[in-house]
Amino acid sequence: MSSDLAFGVSEFVAYVNQTLEYAYSNVTVTGELVNFKVSKNRWVYFDVKDDEAVVRCFGTVYQLPGPLQDGMLLAVRATPRLHNQYGFSLNILSIQPVGEGSIKKAAALLETKLAAEGLFDSDRKRALPYPPASIGLIASAESAAYHDFCKVINARWGGLEIIHIDVQVQGDSAPAQIVTAIEQCNQLPLPPEVLVITRGGGSPEDLQTFSTEQVTRAVAASRIPTLVAIGHEIDISLSELAADVRASTPSNAAELLVPDRKALVAGLSTYRTQLARRTFQILENAKQGLVGARSVLFDMAERAAVHTRHQLTVKRQLLRAFDPESVLQRGYALIHKEGVIMQSRDLIVGDVITVDFVDGAVDARVTDVRIK
Repeated sequence: MSSDLAFGVSEFVAYVNQTLEYAYSNVTVTGELVNFKVSKNRWVYFDVKDDEAVVRCFGTVYQLPGPLQDGMLLAVRATPRLHNQYGFSLNILSIQPVGEGSIKKAAALLETKLAAEGLFDSDRKRALPYPPASIGLIASAESAAYHDFCKVINARWGGLEIIHIDVQVQGDSAPAQIVTAIEQCNQLPLPPEVLVITRGGGSPEDLQTFSTEQVTRAVAASRIPTLVAIGHEIDISLSELAADVRASTPSNAAELLVPDRKALVAGLSTYRTQLARRTFQILENAKQGLVGARSVLFDMAERAAVHTRHQLTVKRQLLRAFDPESVLQRGYALIHKEGVIMQSRDLIVGDVITVDFVDGAVDARVTDVRIK
């Protein structure tokens, strides 16, 4: 009696898939990309191969990390499946270029694509608030980058509100977590004034998350101004190109955001000393100016007083000249009637008048009036 299993075709396919799901639910296969093509702007087909074998892969454009090109080395995380019509393939879960050459090629292709869309244009860049009152920080809580940033920013300034969202910064789930964190910060009722995305250095594979299309687009689309610091100074990710400001390291990101309080206090002390010196000099100059002005005013006042005294003397002489007493002393008399000074035409015969002399007065009666 034969021990071979007997199946119908559909039963065999189902049995194989059940076996594959049990034994190899998810696998990662690394190989060279060949025969890459996209159908109907949705479906993705390609093969991965090495020197001895070829495996077919199938997925959607939404699983692409960015533009791909034949010859790149890929790590494809997938579910092995036997299709009832198209045979065996890897149903793609995620794709990641591996090897420095493939990673650089993938980044270059994506950079060209996004640059053509204007995501890296300088006129899109916004200035960061300095210093900000609140910061959104997207980083791994266990990373040196997170601790370096917090240490430096608190040492330099302190008192800032830091809204930290803990994310993975490498691996298959990292891009989605970072994109979600960016969206969460932008959707807060009171969003932070600046968004910092950071991680430390690493291999090209470690830093690849920040050159994926989804993360780069999320950085460019953020309504909050962005500061991205990935890796070391020589590492430049596409997310940094899309950010409003790039920092060379996590510590440098903190330095760009806030001034050094100690240096600022020292500078203020120096400025205060300079201001005191300048104020003293201004007051001394003003004092000297007031002394000079006082001398000028005293001189002007003296001249005005002399002039006034002269004017008073002249007016006194005029008053003395027009004083009736002075006239009487010269031999003239003053005639009045009932206290009113009279002239000849004001008098008639019989009027009683008073004649004032310098040494006395007499009363007289008018006996004749002669008018000149």
